Amino acid sequence: MATAYTPGLKVTPDTNIRKTRRLPLKGQVMVGMGAQVEPDTVVAMTELPGIMQTVRVPEVLGIEPSDLGRYLKVAVGDRVERGMMIAESKSMFGLIKNECKSPVGGVVELISPVSGHVGIRHKPTPVEVRAHICGRVIEIIPDEGVILEARGALIQGIFGIGGERLGQIKVVVDSPADILEEDRVTEDLAGKVVIAGSNITGAALRKAASIGVSGVVTGGIIDKDLVAYLGYDIGVAITGQEAVATSLIVTEGFGVIRMAERTFQLLKHLEGQQASIDGSTQIRAGVIRPEIIVPCEMSAESAQPAESEQSLDIGTKIRLIRSPHFGQLAEVTALPAEPVVIESGAKVRILEARLSGGEVVSVPRANVEIIQG
Repeated sequence: MATAYTPGLKVTPDTNIRKTRRLPLKGQVMVGMGAQVEPDTVVAMTELPGIMQTVRVPEVLGIEPSDLGRYLKVAVGDRVERGMMIAESKSMFGLIKNECKSPVGGVVELISPVSGHVGIRHKPTPVEVRAHICGRVIEIIPDEGVILEARGALIQGIFGIGGERLGQIKVVVDSPADILEEDRVTEDLAGKVVIAGSNITGAALRKAASIGVSGVVTGGIIDKDLVAYLGYDIGVAITGQEAVATSLIVTEGFGVIRMAERTFQLLKHLEGQQASIDGSTQIRAGVIRPEIIVPCEMSAESAQPAESEQSLDIGTKIRLIRSPHFGQLAEVTALPAEPVVIESGAKVRILEARLSGGEVVSVPRANVEIIQG
């Protein structure tokens, strides 16, 4: 057997799922060891410090910095609100007043004795990390977060956009080859995770977002439709932070590509169940896959060890992840032992695989990923 160099996509109805839920900076963990959590459970929280805004008080009042103490109405540590008076000067026996008001709400953090400028720190932004899945806390990361464990169905995609969302799975096409058109996106799909077939049109995707669909799972997407949906061209190295109303998960690749039968049938079997989805994708080191998770209740007796990594062998189901066969499914037919020189001039180990259409191709082993189950 030969080791696969690229992590494979998982499409399985029953597996152990572990999720690390971590704050961007130190804070407070809100749950205890062994706690059962729901997707909306806040497991950790902190506050992001606000930015510092400088108020040029002497310039506003028309005074010398050395005279600031006579006119200042706040001190370091005082809380101020937007529009609150922080300094005031009077002239002409009090007939003329010059006022300096705070442009923001926050805390006075600095009063410069040299420039007379006042630094006001914006109010902190609360940050909450939610569980995202139903599960159990199996490890506490002090001051940072937790590791959760669940058991259930896991379906990974090849590419996605948009962050974490929840929704009930709803299959709206008849087969994995169907294209989801705009007329099949109806108001009753609001809040749901909609399953398409080989593609979703740009108009259908925009309509899904307009009515509040949580997410769309599709076999393929045409790149120009994706650009039109986002409003800009996207680099596919890291995604997940896009400001979109509906997350999108692509299971096969770019273009009109029939969703894998196994993936489609599993999603159909899960129809009506609550899913946790995430379109975040990273294809550099530390690969992150977009995913659909449907946890089931897990008892201590049902917990099993995590699955071991699969290896390449004759008959292994794979997906090609480089041009000219990007996104196509295949089955390994041969694993030549000797490296060969490829078109780029590099000498690499290859494999031979039969595409779903019957064509046999030779590709570098690093250009495939195993479809795990």
